[in-house]
Amino acid sequence: MVNYKDLGLVNTREMFARAIKGGYAIPAFNFNNMEQMQAIIKAAVETKSPVILQVSKGARQYANATLLRYMAQGAVEYAKELGCKHPEIVLHLDHGDTFETCKSCIDSGFSSVMIDGSHLPYEENVALTKKVVDYAHQFDVTVEGELGVLAGVEDEVSAEHHTYTNPEEVIDFATRTGCDSLAISIGTSHGAYKFKPEQCHVDPATGRLVPPPLEFAVLDAVMEKLPGFPIVLHGSSSVPQEEVDTINKFGGKLEAAIGIPEDQLRKAAKSAVCKINIDSDSRLAMTAAVRKVFAEKPAEFDPRKYLGPARDNMEKLYKHKIINVLGSENKLAQLD
Repeated sequence: MVNYKDLGLVNTREMFARAIKGGYAIPAFNFNNMEQMQAIIKAAVETKSPVILQVSKGARQYANATLLRYMAQGAVEYAKELGCKHPEIVLHLDHGDTFETCKSCIDSGFSSVMIDGSHLPYEENVALTKKVVDYAHQFDVTVEGELGVLAGVEDEVSAEHHTYTNPEEVIDFATRTGCDSLAISIGTSHGAYKFKPEQCHVDPATGRLVPPPLEFAVLDAVMEKLPGFPIVLHGSSSVPQEEVDTINKFGGKLEAAIGIPEDQLRKAAKSAVCKINIDSDSRLAMTAAVRKVFAEKPAEFDPRKYLGPARDNMEKLYKHKIINVLGSENKLAQLD
């Protein structure tokens, strides 16, 4: 058993309470390699932002669970080395689908876990989430549950259609499970293809697709039922079109890739939404930089020469999200 506090990590409880009160959201960035982790920590330190390092089940399988744990511990030390005396870094399991997966993460040093039982019948979702909560809270690990289903594909998470969260269920779910935060469905979606072209309209000025707005009425109803309760948005990458354009310019084929407009995310961040998940955007930033290097320098074969620019481009993206979208800059509990 490895306790996350021994690794220098924190759970989400205090940072979420501050975020709700302050009208901003904590960035939750997925990672599965060193370059992503370096970029996330540099961006968080330079903006003085709390940050959640998210690891999916697929990322643990790809990178190795033991290595990821030590990377998280290294992230804390790296933040201190960069000048942050009191970093606030969470290691969070994204979309845990079984009790066993959540327990394994808790036992290996995660400070927060998500149990996603949204695909199950309601009562089974309640029972599974409560089982994880009962185990996690013994070790002061925070738990995120989910109500509603997000469409799209990302890692091992896949659903063809979304189902909006039913506000009438949230009080019962939160009360019976004891979860610390709740992921809801209001129209966000996993992956880089969040909407079909027929769901969008074309901006006459730019010629680009514009997606439908999020269902803020659902969010408002949830907040009315659960005032002050931490809400989470998954599938919230904006799919920057400049990165898509770069990828396509240098041999990629991302057609009709579209995400959540950043103005919608800014609006959400000012509400009880205190955690916003971003994964696809960093994948696009990394891929765009790598493709550019290979196109402009076809003889290059040193990984540092193409992963370095990829890391820098991701850091730029993360800083933008923190400062211009989520508003979490200068929100550390102890500003250094």
